[in-house]
Amino acid sequence: MELVVARIGRAHGIKGEVTVEVRTDEPELRLSPGAVLKTEPATVGPLTIETGRVHSGRLMLRFAGVKDRTGAEALRNTLLIAEVDPSELPEEEDEYYDHQLMDLDVVLEDGTEIGRITEISHLPSQDLFIVERPDGSEVMIPFVEEIVAEIDLEEQRCVITPPPGLIDEREAIVVSTRDEDAAAAGDAADAGDAADATSTDAADSGDKA
Repeated sequence: MELVVARIGRAHGIKGEVTVEVRTDEPELRLSPGAVLKTEPATVGPLTIETGRVHSGRLMLRFAGVKDRTGAEALRNTLLIAEVDPSELPEEEDEYYDHQLMDLDVVLEDGTEIGRITEISHLPSQDLFIVERPDGSEVMIPFVEEIVAEIDLEEQRCVITPPPGLIDEREAIVVSTRDEDAAAAGDAADAGDAADATSTDAADSGDKA
């Protein structure tokens, strides 16, 4: 199975080094010196990683045969693709490869169908599941433990516990309206208590008069 593991960014320096946007949780395995990677577009590759290092939080790579800035710039925006055994699992528990999560059914804890995962977006802050709903619309689900309660690969499903409004904005509106009604009721009760107190004070004043 072929997986995109990185995208080449801009050239760095004058000796053929490039920055890369990492798209794998295991860069030390997929993007290590000696790795031979296919590319998209295919005419650019295959590329063999010659050296790798981290600079200012970014991974820098140099490829065999690319010796200057001009050659490095020519690789910009190229996707790097690794061959992965479909049965291979990540080393860390509760980690998954993208291909394992694609097309999983997404459901609530009560079994309500939400849709299926059609894409996984890797952002700097977190990963997002792009879920296609039965009506063809899409919803983004943050892949965080507070929301993704269970990944069951055998049953091919992802169980989520979304906060109000994540799946359906109308749900958030209903919750908001309920909160506003409760607040209004509380204010009315406070106002009634204040009126009672005022009446009592007035009665007490009358008694004193």
